[in-house]
Amino acid sequence: MIVRIMGEGQVRLADGHLTELNKLDDELLAEMENGDGPGFRRTLQALLTRVRDLGEPLPDDSLEPSELILPSPDATLEEVRELLSDDGLIPG
Repeated sequence: MIVRIMGEGQVRLADGHLTELNKLDDELLAEMENGDGPGFRRTLQALLTRVRDLGEPLPDDSLEPSELILPSPDATLEEVRELLSDDGLIPG
């Protein structure tokens, strides 16, 4: 799966990592629903860090279509709300 982090680039991520990332996504969704700004910021950073750690960066000139788009590390709670689907940021 190709994942784009807005403002950073793309990584190739094995589908086997989605379960772990979905746990962080669920946590992020709950914090957003509760209006927990500090918790949201912490969990967003943790999610993006795990994607970076688990993924293999693609070259900057790569034009692969992204299957998943994640917000930038400095995205606001409102900006992330606009990116959400019913499943959160990560489907499944």
